[in-house]
Amino acid sequence: MIDAKHALKALRLTVGSDRRLLLPIALATIIAITILGFGLFWSAGRSDTVSIDRQVRTVQRAVQTSLAEIQLQQQTVAVWDDLVVKLRAPAPDLDWLDANIGLWLHDLFGHDRVFLLDARDEVAYAMVDGRRVQESLHDQSAPGLKRLLATLRAEDRVFKLAPSRSADASVNAPFVSDLLVIGGRPAAVSAMLVLPLTAKIADQPGARRVLLSVRYLDGTFRDRLAREYLLARPRFSTISNVRESEASLPLRNRSGQVVAWLFWSPELPGSAIKSVLVPVGTLSTCLIAGLMLLLGRRLIASTNDLRAAIMQLQASEAQAHHLAFHDPLTGLPNRAKFNDHFDHALVEARRGRSCALILLDLDRFKHVNDNFGHLAGDALIQEFGSRLASLLRDKDMVARLGGDEFAVLLDGVRNTAEVDQICERIREVVNRPFEVLGNQAHVGVSMGVILAPLSGTERTELLRKANIALYVAKGEGRDCYRYFSPAMDAGVRFRGEIEEDLRHALATNTGLRLAYQPLVNEQGRVIGVEALLRWEHPQRGNISPAQLIPVAEETGLIGPLGDWILEQACRASLEWPDLFVAINFSPVQFRSPHFAERVLGIVNACGADPAKIEVEVTEGVLIDDDENVRSALRRLRAAGLRVALDDFGTGYSSLSYLRRFDVDKIKIDRSFIQHLGQAVDSAAIITAVITLGHAMGLTVTAEGVETDEQLQFLKESGCNELQGFYFSAPVSATAVSTLAAFDPADREAA
Repeated sequence: MIDAKHALKALRLTVGSDRRLLLPIALATIIAITILGFGLFWSAGRSDTVSIDRQVRTVQRAVQTSLAEIQLQQQTVAVWDDLVVKLRAPAPDLDWLDANIGLWLHDLFGHDRVFLLDARDEVAYAMVDGRRVQESLHDQSAPGLKRLLATLRAEDRVFKLAPSRSADASVNAPFVSDLLVIGGRPAAVSAMLVLPLTAKIADQPGARRVLLSVRYLDGTFRDRLAREYLLARPRFSTISNVRESEASLPLRNRSGQVVAWLFWSPELPGSAIKSVLVPVGTLSTCLIAGLMLLLGRRLIASTNDLRAAIMQLQASEAQAHHLAFHDPLTGLPNRAKFNDHFDHALVEARRGRSCALILLDLDRFKHVNDNFGHLAGDALIQEFGSRLASLLRDKDMVARLGGDEFAVLLDGVRNTAEVDQICERIREVVNRPFEVLGNQAHVGVSMGVILAPLSGTERTELLRKANIALYVAKGEGRDCYRYFSPAMDAGVRFRGEIEEDLRHALATNTGLRLAYQPLVNEQGRVIGVEALLRWEHPQRGNISPAQLIPVAEETGLIGPLGDWILEQACRASLEWPDLFVAINFSPVQFRSPHFAERVLGIVNACGADPAKIEVEVTEGVLIDDDENVRSALRRLRAAGLRVALDDFGTGYSSLSYLRRFDVDKIKIDRSFIQHLGQAVDSAAIITAVITLGHAMGLTVTAEGVETDEQLQFLKESGCNELQGFYFSAPVSATAVSTLAAFDPADREAA
């Protein structure tokens, strides 16, 4: 680092020449600031205009999307044999219509009003805000509503259904949608014909019913504009009463007439920048004017320059010291500063003053980097650090150790209840959405906790134990915290031994084998098998996949293990040309580079038929919405392999994944099958999944069939494939051929 005294001497030697340069530099600076000022005002105005134009286009797309979504949402129930039958009955089953039409569209899709109209366009059923009501269309006071229904009826008179249709066929019902004023409120309205899906129910042209949905724009749609499209304070009105500083957009119907107005407070980046830069520019101008006055007092100016230079050197020295002990991204203490502070806390801990160390690691942070970019990841890290710091007392410390790893040191804790409270508050603030570069990111946090002096007073050992607790928290579902316990050390040793033995088993091809559980069709004939991993450990006996797979994923062995499973299954499939073989893949495999190429390479090398290989994925593969996963699935399906979504129904949003990802089959989780006859909703859920699967053209498989009652229910519900101990336990490869040759008629005869 430069010594301040030597720097002062050097500056004195050059001050004479610097004085002669001050005036022209000052003049040039004033001219430059003037030009920049004009440019700033012009750029700010232009930026505001472009921003408002972009927001207008965004709103227009949102309204168009809302109309399109209502039609797609109506299609899920309007083309349905059961609905046609219920409406043709002399007395419609209103409870059934509540559960399957009104509440479905209201609760799942947010339709505010739902009507079913008869052939004369009289209301046969009405639900308003989730409650069944007695209401006529005349109560809606919408002049455009009759025109909308008249347009639909004109299409109704010329629309014809194909005479032969199956459950797998796609029927697009005619519909008409528009923006109207309903009850004095602007709304998106869609009317769609109710049609039978299959030829089992005869179509009745001229007597078709109509499904009419109303979604108010000033309700959940307005909230969506604020939440998803980031519009500030949006509001709707049927008159143009724009307020100061608001942007407005007229909403027009199909005829081009203005139905309503949308107003919002626009984002004005140019004005925001101008509000910051104008004071700065003014201040800069004043400083330059002061420098020009100082030109007449060269001696004083020289002294001031020297003093400022020395102060700058001192500030640089302080800044360098700060950077040595602080993280440049968040401004938080870094690992060096944290270790020093931790060492001082441990000195106090040896004297009886307790402290707690919390190691934190963000969950799903890689997903933010992959989907929004590293700048978004940096912004999230900054916001996370700020939220952490706001929770702590002055005597506590939060530090960034690197990447998405943080540490919190709580000084003078009295009991674990205090630590629990801090951990829960950390989880609470992290679970709130993060706004990063115009996107909303959701992450979690896993935490490992260690107490000193209870668990020791040596920094390296305490950090190791806290890391073990953090590892356990991640392994137990993430977004939680765990205290270190001695048993965790044993778990780490167990995983280490399993890892070493698994490497040996893969290298020597010993102990590992595959079992195969049959899948049968509705007639009970074996049509395929699922490959299941078995490991006979020489000392520990049978190691379950639940213990084996997590270790393989964490240690990088899942790649070679998955390749071994795929190769064994493909070679076995050559013995059963009439059967398909289903193989489970880990989410970690799907996210690995060139996953699809490796799978196809093994299939081709073994000479297996790609059409007979079925890739089973869990919802965990799809949750992150990773482009690599989507690309891999598309590549595998293009090569002829089929894709099945395993354990369907256990995730929180499985239906949305079916729309975004190409799959061929869904497998109903065994938990629903086991509860048939016990849980009231199990049968309804299974029936709904089968109906939706068939409506989307998917094969539906039920896992865990164990009783004749379960079998009969699933067959009557139209389930395509069945699997479970009722038919067979997992068997060896040599036994599969025998099961495949078994005639289901023999079982019935027996």
